[in-house]
Order: sequence, then C-alpha cells, then structure tokens
Amino acid sequence: MTPNASFITLDRGEPLHAAPEHEPGPAPRWVLHLRLLWERRRILVRVAGISFLVSLAIAFLIPKQYKSGAKIMPPDQTNSSAMMLAALAGHMGSLGSLGSMAGSLVGARTSADLFIELLRSDTVAGHLIDRFNLQHVYRNRYRVDTAKHLARITKITEDKKSGVITIEVEDTDRNRARDLAQGYLDELNQLVVQTDSSAAHRERVFIEQRLHSVQADLEDAELKLSQFSSNNNAIDIKEQTRAMVDAGARVQAELIVEQSGLQSLRQIYGDGNVRVRESEARIASLQAQLDKMTGSPSPDASSSATANPAAAQAKPELYPPLRQLPRLAVPYADLYRRVQVQEAVFQLLTQQYETARIEEAKDIPAVSVIDGPGIAEKKSFPPRLWVTLLLTFLSCVVASALVLARHYWSSMLSTDPRRALAEEMIPVLRRRLLSTFAFRRGAA
Repeated sequence: MTPNASFITLDRGEPLHAAPEHEPGPAPRWVLHLRLLWERRRILVRVAGISFLVSLAIAFLIPKQYKSGAKIMPPDQTNSSAMMLAALAGHMGSLGSLGSMAGSLVGARTSADLFIELLRSDTVAGHLIDRFNLQHVYRNRYRVDTAKHLARITKITEDKKSGVITIEVEDTDRNRARDLAQGYLDELNQLVVQTDSSAAHRERVFIEQRLHSVQADLEDAELKLSQFSSNNNAIDIKEQTRAMVDAGARVQAELIVEQSGLQSLRQIYGDGNVRVRESEARIASLQAQLDKMTGSPSPDASSSATANPAAAQAKPELYPPLRQLPRLAVPYADLYRRVQVQEAVFQLLTQQYETARIEEAKDIPAVSVIDGPGIAEKKSFPPRLWVTLLLTFLSCVVASALVLARHYWSSMLSTDPRRALAEEMIPVLRRRLLSTFAFRRGAA
C-alpha cells in the first residue's frame, strides 16, 4: 500500500480511517483585511477617482510661490589674538580642556553670526514692513502678525565651511520676492554703518572734535598776533632789533665822523662859512635819525610835534623805536609761540585725522554680495503632482480605515462592553460639537 492511503487494515480486518497529516490554521489578520478591502474594491476605486479630481483641483487652487535669494560674504575680522587662539586650538590636543576652551573662544562669535542676528532683528523687519507696506499686502491687522509672516517666508542660513550667508524670500509675487531680498541687503548695510562702534570710529570722532577746537584756537592766536603787529609795527622782533642796531651803529659812526670834521672846518673857516653850515645841517640830520631810531625825540622834534600834532600823526613810523623793542619782545614772543604751537598741533591732528579716516574705512564691515537677488523664472511651490498623489493616497487610506472600522463595528456583538461604551460616548460628543459650532456661528 502506498503511504498516502486513507485507511489501514488491522489484524481483525476492520478498516480504520487515518487522520490527515496537516491541519489548516486560521488565516493571518492582514489577509482578512486585504480580502475585505478587495470585496469593497469598487467603493475604494470610486473614492480614489473622486479624491484624485478633488486633490487636483486643490493643487491648482493653491497660489504659486516664487523664491528669490541672495548670497553675501561677511568680512573677515580675524585679528592676532584670534589667530593665536586658533593655533592653540590646533596644537593643544594633548591638553584636553584647554584646547577645547581655545577652540570655543575662536568660534564663539563671528561676523556671520552677527549679520544673521541683524537680519533677523525687529529693526530690519519693521523697516521692510514700512517700506513695502506689507501689513496691507498680507492683510494682517496687527504689525506683530505681519512680522511673523515675514519671518515665515524668509529663510536665512549660513554655510559653516565657507561662511557664506544665504537669504531666501518666498512670496506669491515674484517681483516682490526679489525686492524683499534686496531690501534685506539694503537694510543690513545701513544697520551695519549705524551700529558701527569700533575703536577707529571713536578715534576718528575724537580727533575730529579736537581738530575743530585747535583750529579755532589757531585762528584766535593768529588774529591776536596780527593785531599786535599792526598796532606796534612789529613784524619780526629779532630781525628788526638786529637791523635797528646795525642802522643805529652806522648812523652814530657817521655822526661821529661829521662832528670831527665840523671841528676841523670851524678851526679853518670859522663859524659863518658855508661848509661849516652844511656840516652842521648834516650833523643835525644824523642826530635826528639816531634819536628817531633810539626813541628819544630831540627838542626840535618835540616842539614841532607839540605845535602840529596832526602832522606828527600823519607820518607813521615804519619800525618801532629801538628803546621799545625790549618791551615789545615779550608779548610778541608769547603770541608768536602760541601761533607756532597751535599750528604744530593742527598739522599733527590733521595727519592723525586722515589716518583715522582710512582706518575707519578699513574697519567698517562691508557686505560683499556674491549673488544678487533676481526674478524667479519658475515657481517654487506647490508641487502639484506630489500634492495630488499625496491627497489621493491619504483619501484612500482614510476610506480603507473606514471600511475596516465599519466591518468590525457591524461584527461586534451588542453585549460587547466596547460597543456599549462607544454608543454612550458618540451622542455626547456629537451634542458637544454641535453646541460649539452653534456658539461660534452666533458669535461671528
């Protein structure tokens, strides 16, 4: 007999049926779910078709979004101390915590982080809202909501390796998206210049204030020196003294020579001779010149000045008298020294001011634009195909879940405590929802 015989024969000759070798077990749960869904396939296909059309309409009703971006490179503001800390961070791996501390100090705050914080500041957002009238464009009642909407459509990121900052603005209007991205760059430039508080800037402001003060002092000292020189005919006291002494010595020498000659002429010709009179006239003239130089007026000059003061005032002196030079030397030297000091200080401050302006121009962080914002040619959102497929898939999943839930609800016994609990909860929740909707509709 073959091994697959359905019965066996005992010694008594009574046949006995053999039990089957493999009993079929219960089907897995997912097979039952799949079979149930297959039985409801017409409903699911209908739901899939309707949801596909509805999803396609929704995808086309979603407004288009256009993205415009710009890339900027912040300035490199590393100094010697930062370079030293970087070297410590690179060569102190064996020191553990000290090396990590140095590395953290190097990367604690960079100009890129500063620029990102400035771009996200309320000041920049407020200026953009006022500049483009975004509160009216986005139809927000409050300014805070407009700022939040602007923050949602703006994305500011930094490339940690290169330090390049990317600004991306997304809007329903492609031109407005470009203008907003450019507005961020403009506001950043303006804010950086306004908030610059570097040492070079403070030094330039201090030198500029000091330069104005020194210039006023220099003008005052020059004015006083010029008035003193005009009133006293003092151009250069040292040179004038030297010239007056030399001229007085020459006149005095000529006077002595003429006086000696006069004595000789008197002995030879007598007092009434013409030559004697000429010599006396020449001696009187030299004496008058010498008295004028020394500042001791002769009796004849005094009498003539007393008789005709207007004539005396009509002949101004070209140089101050020799006797007055020592008295004029001290105030003149003081005024001249003040002018020289103020002039030297003014020249020094002028040089320092120009140097400070150059250093300030180097120290002001300028925004270097790598890629400027442009008008987007294609939309960035929504991806209509993916939106349609996703909504259709979710609709099919919800429909399948409802089919399975309805099947299990119908197969559940009325005495099942779970069904009893659900029958008690559903009416209560329905009444609560209806009352909530009615209240909101009345309030609106």
